[in-house]
Amino acid sequence: MPHFVASDNTTLRYQDEGSGRPVVLIAGYGAPADSWALQWARLRAAGHRVISFDRRWHGRSDRPAHGQRIARHGKDLHDLLAHLGLDDVTLVGSSMGAATIWSYVGLFGCGRLAGIVTLDQTPRMVNSPDWPYGFYGLTADNLGTFLLHPEAVHTGHGRPWPDQAATDALLRGAGGRGLSRLITPDTYPLLFDHACQDWRDIVAGITAPALIVAGADSQFWPSEHAAATALLSPLARSAVVPTAGHPLHLDQPDTVGRLLTDFTATTA
Repeated sequence: MPHFVASDNTTLRYQDEGSGRPVVLIAGYGAPADSWALQWARLRAAGHRVISFDRRWHGRSDRPAHGQRIARHGKDLHDLLAHLGLDDVTLVGSSMGAATIWSYVGLFGCGRLAGIVTLDQTPRMVNSPDWPYGFYGLTADNLGTFLLHPEAVHTGHGRPWPDQAATDALLRGAGGRGLSRLITPDTYPLLFDHACQDWRDIVAGITAPALIVAGADSQFWPSEHAAATALLSPLARSAVVPTAGHPLHLDQPDTVGRLLTDFTATTA
């Protein structure tokens, strides 16, 4: 698996297949690059070079004690694009992968980007009077402890979580290794930092086309976050994928694949 060394001397790995206009796929919290396997063939067939990024502490990348913050992950994404010399690139991020993109944009702007796609990530996870589209039950009062309990993912909302064994079989059939999630207390500072962010000002300032996608039956937050987020920028639009939960590219891979290739066609 190809790798590069980030600016803080951390070795990060990625998969790189196909040729054409580049698409970089960034998975969510605990998920590896292989979680995108159901989109690889469609994107390659549409004429794209497909790069799937294992963030630090994810997949086969290094697991250093430092860098457990979204800002560092945004810098790592910058280091990946610089290492590969990528321009005219579409960034696609699922969940925390979307926050990684917004962090990158906040630090480095959209100069290298053809477009941005985010999959089921609200830009503000803490609910407030002006943003009721955060993580179910998460408020400023319980922010310090709420997400540190494993049962927090069981919000009582959305569709049942997909069966991991069945999902792994699908991913392996598409050429991936399965989910191989690795969530440990070492990564809780990253999760907490993720939950504290408010990316709405970054979305408002983007200078590249953006597609904000939600799962209609997300387990984590109301799907209305997508339309509300898209309203922040004249360059953004939104879509809601029916019968999909938070991992919507696993729940409805064909629909998500079509959204991705339709979007990249509009930015050519």
